[in-house]
Amino acid sequence: MSQQQGKVSREIRGTLLLIGLDRAEKRNAFDSHMIQDLSLALTEYENHPELRCAVIFAHGEHFTAGLDLVELQPKLESGVFDFDQQQINPWGTTSRPRKKPVIVAVQGFCYTAGIELMLNADIAIAQDNTQFAQMEVQRGILPFGGATVRFVQAAGWSKAMRYLLTGDSFDAATALDLNLITEITSQPPLQRAIELAERIAQAAPLAVQATLASAKEAAEHGAETAFAHLQQHLNPLLKTQDIQEGVMAMLQRRAPEFKGR
Repeated sequence: MSQQQGKVSREIRGTLLLIGLDRAEKRNAFDSHMIQDLSLALTEYENHPELRCAVIFAHGEHFTAGLDLVELQPKLESGVFDFDQQQINPWGTTSRPRKKPVIVAVQGFCYTAGIELMLNADIAIAQDNTQFAQMEVQRGILPFGGATVRFVQAAGWSKAMRYLLTGDSFDAATALDLNLITEITSQPPLQRAIELAERIAQAAPLAVQATLASAKEAAEHGAETAFAHLQQHLNPLLKTQDIQEGVMAMLQRRAPEFKGR
């Protein structure tokens, strides 16, 4: 494989999977190879029964300069974000839905598909030097990794259109104000992301997944649908060993040790 082709690194750390965008010499611009490898890494995470939280970060100074349009332009019409039905789509617009939690840690440039990857995550940590831009309209295309939906859901119509329709850049403080990120750190963001991932991994994994599923139902289908399905998410949890462990840990005033069963 050419060193110019994108890929992602993988590191299992306990019950966490650290996934690193690994094309630093190209500012981690997404080519078709990195898009596919990221999908494979997230699918491996989803399928691994012992892994409870994933962190997506970037090697080098920048999270991503966005899409490598020179490499991708001939492939856009066929759908570069279309994946096999058994694969996880990192942008969550097609294919197999992700059930496990993902945290994204960004720094430097976080452009276009990088913002959309972040918006499809559950928590996003940004270093205070991060520069964001949803600049597709300045390249003759539209955002097609979810920003036309999720950016608007997060920021509201008029605030979102300020950046979606101009392609203007904005800083981390603005991203926080727009509800695109969870928090800002002055340090490289990976360590903070790992801290939060470890907290998630200490919780009951089936309960975490049920919480995500209910919240996603509300975001995608509305409150009425989410409320109607709450009991369906709760009932299976009531039959798990983990709920018994949670109760015993509370009574014994100790930290619970959940098994995901």
